[in-house]
Amino acid sequence: MPRSKAKDQGGLLSHPIIVRVTAAEFKRLDDLRKDSDVKTIGDIIRNILSNRKIKILHQDVSISKPMEEMALIRKELRSIGININQITRSFNQDHSEVKRAFYSLKAAEQYTKVGAKVEELLVMISKFAEQWLQK
Repeated sequence: MPRSKAKDQGGLLSHPIIVRVTAAEFKRLDDLRKDSDVKTIGDIIRNILSNRKIKILHQDVSISKPMEEMALIRKELRSIGININQITRSFNQDHSEVKRAFYSLKAAEQYTKVGAKVEELLVMISKFAEQWLQK
């Protein structure tokens, strides 16, 4: 079964243009492609020819390490939350006073861990704020 024709025949790329460039120019175009949201070098050249803007994406590498640390803290907070849910379920299922006191102490331990992680996050956020305000 043949492919159906495109509705917008005028917008199709139907005229190939072959252009040779030096290695340095090709590297510059490829670097521009890597730093932008454009997928191919042909799209880069079409954008340049039609005077369209090319968005350059910039990644601040100074933020990558703190972002990894925050992701780890988020993972730890999630596991602490799961632990608290399991302790709460056990607390509600057991009617013995001794076991309920035990589960209460376990839950209190988990909440102190949460407090420590929140303090770590606040310190990291204050460092980000200092960096942000200096710029």
